[in-house]
Amino acid sequence: MTDRYANGVSTSLVEPAANGHSAEIKEAETVGQDEKIVLKRKLTLINGVAIIVGTIIGSGIFIAPTGVFYYTESVGSSLLIWSACGILSTIGALCYAELGTSITRSGGDYAYLLVAFGPLVGFLRLWIALLIIRPTTQTIVALTFAHYAAKPFFEDCDPPQNAVKLLAAVCLCLLTAINCMSVKVSMKVQDIFTVGKLLALIMIILAGLYYMATGKLDNFSNPWEGSYSTRNIGYAFYSGLFAFGGWNYLNFVTEELQDPYKNLPRAIWIAMPLVTGIYVLVNLAYFAVVSKPEMLSSLAVAVTFGNKVFGPLAFMVPIFVALSTFGGVNGVLFTSARLFATGAQEGHLPKFFQLFHVKQQTPIPSLIFTCLMSLLMLLTDNVYELINYFSSVLWLSVVASIAGMLWLRHKKPDLPRPIKVHLALPILFMTICVTLVLLPNFKEPANLLIGIAITLAGIPFYYVCIAWKQKPRCYGRLSNAMVELCRAIFNTTIIESNESLK
Repeated sequence: MTDRYANGVSTSLVEPAANGHSAEIKEAETVGQDEKIVLKRKLTLINGVAIIVGTIIGSGIFIAPTGVFYYTESVGSSLLIWSACGILSTIGALCYAELGTSITRSGGDYAYLLVAFGPLVGFLRLWIALLIIRPTTQTIVALTFAHYAAKPFFEDCDPPQNAVKLLAAVCLCLLTAINCMSVKVSMKVQDIFTVGKLLALIMIILAGLYYMATGKLDNFSNPWEGSYSTRNIGYAFYSGLFAFGGWNYLNFVTEELQDPYKNLPRAIWIAMPLVTGIYVLVNLAYFAVVSKPEMLSSLAVAVTFGNKVFGPLAFMVPIFVALSTFGGVNGVLFTSARLFATGAQEGHLPKFFQLFHVKQQTPIPSLIFTCLMSLLMLLTDNVYELINYFSSVLWLSVVASIAGMLWLRHKKPDLPRPIKVHLALPILFMTICVTLVLLPNFKEPANLLIGIAITLAGIPFYYVCIAWKQKPRCYGRLSNAMVELCRAIFNTTIIESNESLK
C-alpha cells in the first residue's frame, strides 16, 4: 500500500507534466534497490487510429447485425440503430478526449474515476474490468474468430462447439505471447490486420452496392415492419453498441501515445466517422443480399453473404473475418494489460501486475493473467448472452466516468483541459446511456442485478486488501515472493508512470 492512501482517500491528481506531449524518453533508473523504468512514447497517430479502428472493427460487425435484427426484425430500424450507435459512440469518444487530455495517465475509466471520486470508486471500476468487462470482451471476439476460422471446414453445418472453443483458446494464447514479446510486434499485428479488415469490409460494401444497382431490392420492402418493445430495442442497442466497443480504448494507453494532446482527438475524429460509415454501409449490403430468415438463422452472417455473392471465391470471406477478429483480440489484450498495470501502480492490484519486461517494456504478468481470465470465460459459448451479461455494467461505468468529468469541472476548475466539450454533450450522452441500461432491465433485471452484486462484492475486498493497513506479515511476504518469482521467470522490473502523481 502506498503512502498516498494513508488516510484511505486518494490525494493524487494526475495532471499533464509541463512537457506532457513531449516525446522525450526517460531512461531506466535505480530507485532504492528496485530498478524502475518508465514507458516510452512509441505509439504514433497512425497507431492510435489503428488501435481504435482495429479494436472496434473486430467481431461486432460480423455477429451484431444478426443480434440487432433479431431484436427489431426491421431493416429500417436496424439501419437507424446502427447510425444512432455510431453517433452515440462518437459523442462518448469526444467526452473521453477531454478526460484523456486532462488526465493523461493510462488506465481509461479507472484513472478518471480514481481522480474524480477517490480510491474506492476507482477500485470498483478496476474490479469489474478484471472480473467481467475485459475477459468477457476478449472471449466474445476470440469465439467469433474461432467460429469464422473453422467455418470453411464445415460448409454444410456449424463447427463443433468444442473445436470453436479450442481454437479461441489458441488465439488468446498466441496473441498473449506476441504481446509479451514486443510492443512493436503487437502494433505491427494491429496495423496489418486493421488494413486487412478494412479491405474485407470494403469488398462486402462494393458487392452489396453492385447487388442493389442491379435492382435486387426485395429485402427492403416494408422496411419498418418489426418488433418495437422497450426490451427488444434496448437489447438491439446493446448488440449495436457492442460492435462499436473500443472507441475509448486509446485512453487506456495515453502514456505511450506521442503528443497525446493532439493525437488523441485527431485519432478519434479520423476513426469514429470512418467506422460509423463503414458499419452502416456494411449492414446495407447485408440486407440487400441476405434475406430476413437467413439473417435470423446465421451467426456467421458474412459467410452467408459471401456464399450468395462471391461464388467460388466465397472462402475468402471467413478468412478475412478471422483476420479481422484476430486483430480485435490483439487490441483488447494490449489495452487490458495496461489497465491492470496502472491499477497496480496505484496499489489497487498486487504488485506483480506492475512488472514490465526490462528491455521490451511489455507487462508480461498482467498479460498472462488477462489471458487466463478470458480462458475461464470460454466455459460458455453463447455470444449474445455474454453481450447482454456485461453491457449493463459496462455502460453504467461509462456513465460514471462522464459524471466524473463533470464533477472535475466543478472540483478542479484549474485542471488543464486542452479539449473541453460543450456541456450538452456529456448530459445527452449520460441520459441516453442510462435509458439504454434501464430499457431491457425492466422486464429482465437478472443481468443488471448480477453485475451490481459483483461490483458491490468488491467493497469488502477493497477494505480488507487495500484500505487495511495492519496486514499480517505473511501477506507482505507472499506479495514479495510473487514479485520475485515473476522477476526471475520473465526478466521484469517495476515500472513508473510518465505522469506525475500529486
